[in-house]
Amino acid sequence: MRVIGLMSGTSYDAIEAAAADLTLDDDTLLLRPLGHLSVAYPDDVRALIAASLPPAATTTQAMCALDSGIGQAFAGAAVRALRELCAGAADLVVSHGQTVHHWVEDGVVRGTLQLGQPAWIAEATGLPVVSDLRSRDVAAGGQGAPLVGMTDTLLLRALPGIPAALNLGGIANVTVLAPGADPLAFDTGPANALLDAAVHHFTDGAATHDEDGRRAAAGRVSTELLRFLLDDPYYRRTAPKTTGKEHFHLPYLKRALDAVPTPAPDDVLATLTRLTAVTVADACRAHQVTELVVSGGGTRNPVLVRMLAEELPGVPLRRSEDLGLPSDAKEALAFATLGFLTVHGLPGTHPATTGASRATLLGSITPGLYPLRLPEPATRAPHRLRIIH
Repeated sequence: MRVIGLMSGTSYDAIEAAAADLTLDDDTLLLRPLGHLSVAYPDDVRALIAASLPPAATTTQAMCALDSGIGQAFAGAAVRALRELCAGAADLVVSHGQTVHHWVEDGVVRGTLQLGQPAWIAEATGLPVVSDLRSRDVAAGGQGAPLVGMTDTLLLRALPGIPAALNLGGIANVTVLAPGADPLAFDTGPANALLDAAVHHFTDGAATHDEDGRRAAAGRVSTELLRFLLDDPYYRRTAPKTTGKEHFHLPYLKRALDAVPTPAPDDVLATLTRLTAVTVADACRAHQVTELVVSGGGTRNPVLVRMLAEELPGVPLRRSEDLGLPSDAKEALAFATLGFLTVHGLPGTHPATTGASRATLLGSITPGLYPLRLPEPATRAPHRLRIIH
């Protein structure tokens, strides 16, 4: 089955589209990547997302405009992927949409909202669309995240020791697979979320991120600020747990800077970069991780990668490319995999990775141009993932 996966993370900088041929072979899921592309949001849509995210107030009109605008942008990315990656022939589109709110109270996820109306994608491509993949896990008592845990688990089974997969997006999340134990997946804390917010603030909107970590490299870590940030109770909560920009946002950072002597902007960026490295490393040490496979936009920040290596001496860091999954396409391919499992009648989560009461089928299906015909339900869930080229 040829599947297109669409993803936009908490940094909402672009829509990532990836395509793959997926096949079940006994207990192995075979994945052949067909390529990936990145499509920038239209400026007006990105601005509306930024203006609508917590802690900002918003309106139902803005939410409606976002649902259509994001849906249309995802539809455009799907059309390009269909034409440029699939030579015009695919069977399914899987859309994560754009998370605009992840509702957590006292560690319990009450709801999650991803916008991007799938009807626009189905209308533009003529293909069926699997969307809204997080809500079913939340309804089953889970965190609804990190959903990449299923793909990570299948991939990590090929590695010895206690391997872990780390994704550095707006939020950092890890999946840990120890021999003889259930997989464990959770958000460790912010990756790019606070860094991007700080850069935008310090430059009055002229820059959106610390390119190549240059400003962090020019700064010095503030021990006092780092200690204050690490005192956040989130880091002491047990997994599975999730968080987002509802918690780690600019007002959160400003409160910290008001509470301690404010260092220079570059020192703040150095400190926030070290915060990500320390919180990821603490999580890895707590679960005795022996190898870390890293992906996501944060891998393009050499200062963050260096700090991670410093915090985890003796733990080899590998990019997901080493296992055959392009770092920039990994999440889009992970959601393509989840949609493939859904249409084959297979769950897309493991209860231990999200805290749900049971493994669930994920998402809702929007028919394409023709009557919806699903494959015969698979009789066996995959145990491992093999990347083929």
